[in-house]
Amino acid sequence: MTPQTLSSHKDAYQVILDGVKGGPKEKRLAAQFIPKFFSSFPELADAAINAQLDLCEDEDVSIRRQAIKELPRFATGENIFRVADILTQLLQTDDTAEFNQVNVALVSIFKIDAKGTLGGMFSQILQGEDVVRERAIKFLSTKLKTLPEDVMSKEVEEYVFAETKKVLEDVTGEEFVLLMRVVSGLQALQTVNGRQQLVELVVEQAFLEQALNPADPDTVDRLLQCTRQALPLFSKNVHSTRFVTYFCEHVLPNLSALTSPVAEIDIQLEVLKLLAEMSPFCGDMEKLEANLNMLFTKLVEFMPLPPAEAENGENSTSEEPKLQFSYVECLLFGFHQLGRKLPDFLLDKVDAERLKDFKIRLQYFARGLQVYIRQLRVALQGKSGDALKTEENKIKVVALKITNNINVLIKDLFHNPPSYKSTVTLSWKPVQKAEAVAVKRPSSEGMGSGESTKKPISLLPRRDARQIYNPPSGKYSASIGNFNYEQRGGFRGGRGRGFGARGGRSRGRIY
Repeated sequence: MTPQTLSSHKDAYQVILDGVKGGPKEKRLAAQFIPKFFSSFPELADAAINAQLDLCEDEDVSIRRQAIKELPRFATGENIFRVADILTQLLQTDDTAEFNQVNVALVSIFKIDAKGTLGGMFSQILQGEDVVRERAIKFLSTKLKTLPEDVMSKEVEEYVFAETKKVLEDVTGEEFVLLMRVVSGLQALQTVNGRQQLVELVVEQAFLEQALNPADPDTVDRLLQCTRQALPLFSKNVHSTRFVTYFCEHVLPNLSALTSPVAEIDIQLEVLKLLAEMSPFCGDMEKLEANLNMLFTKLVEFMPLPPAEAENGENSTSEEPKLQFSYVECLLFGFHQLGRKLPDFLLDKVDAERLKDFKIRLQYFARGLQVYIRQLRVALQGKSGDALKTEENKIKVVALKITNNINVLIKDLFHNPPSYKSTVTLSWKPVQKAEAVAVKRPSSEGMGSGESTKKPISLLPRRDARQIYNPPSGKYSASIGNFNYEQRGGFRGGRGRGFGARGGRSRGRIY
């Protein structure tokens, strides 16, 4: 049939549109033929789209699926925004097959007009029902990275970033994590400048300009999650200075008062681990001496003095101090990293009596280290392959890493003058296949060029390899261990609901 002939059959097309009010057979036919002849009757475009939407809400799930499957055929010109908006609302379905059909339809219209599709989706994210918003954000976090480069052009990526910043003004913790995953996967941001922009987004959410309330688990949770999101972005060119400064000035002084967002988490150890991981990427610090002093003070707190001896030369009946290796590894590593920026700190900034006290504590700790290192090496001697994969031996391997790390760093501090040259890999960091080869960042970072790095930034929560290890009891009895911290849902509290104060939106169909 020619276009002229089709145009003369407007009444026939109207009959097809009216078929949505008929029985199941008429509706199935309408679901197929309304989109098929849609472009031939522009004057009936609104009526055609509305008729198809009626089918998308039919009680018969098979009719709904057929109608949804055909929706992309309406995605032309000005209609793309509306179709994307509709499909985004349809993500709220609880029918798995229907949900998958909506996903397929959304991906297909992305390939027609990515920016127009994003416009419809972000419209619902900003104004739609909570369930729609949640599923739309999850869709973007999983699907955008699968789209080809010709679809995700620089212009489209810039639009994603701009719209995401609007959404981040009012989000829950879970939404924040997902949205950071969206923007961190954009090729346009795989540069020094791009990473810096991402860090700025996290800084805004972390409220680093406000004092920390250690008694509020929501505030603590916000800081932990934001820091976790920032960690993969830091490098020698993208500095962690603001986060490290905040931890030194607001977190360490309140370390023992921190309230955990999750009952079973060792919140102090989690915080110290984050500080340790950030410290190598700290740039010039305004209050370096004061922050080093705070780190030093906390380090001393976790490094006990030797037990007092009775007059006969034997140990008194007082309980042996415990050596908290996991805490000390974090604090010593952080102090060692920042100490490189002020190498005369222990010589010129710490008085003689305090330095003498510190060296006594170091010596006592070092003796305890040697005991455990020998015990662990004996326990692991001759074991390889599957034998090292048992839970008990995995824990001992990690414990050996912790004690070896501390041993290396303590030796540096015993130098005269103290040295800060040794390098260690934190015990919970993943083991590289070729540890001897330093992992270098792409040269584009060093040059500050606009070239993309080959591997997008990973913002997924990392499961730590460390587990609780209880060394044998004795003079240096201690606990070497760690509790796996995972992100558990959104931020409770904060700015109203989660990160923001988004009120409930109970709206019906807004097609």
